[in-house]
Amino acid sequence: MGELGKLLILFGIILVVLGIVFSFAAKIPWLGHLPGDIYIQRERFTFYFPLTTCLLVSLILTLVLYLFRR
Repeated sequence: MGELGKLLILFGIILVVLGIVFSFAAKIPWLGHLPGDIYIQRERFTFYFPLTTCLLVSLILTLVLYLFRR
């Protein structure tokens, strides 16, 4: 049961951090507009995939979780 409690606390902390990031994401102008983010706009179609932003967020989360587990 102790491991489950630690896991729930970790998920709670992650959710709080994500909530803070989403709250302040509009104030970070470069987030979502990095070189490598895919944006295609046609007459009746728009496709946007923030590839570089996803990789950056993944790298940061991996480093934080690695340091948290040590």
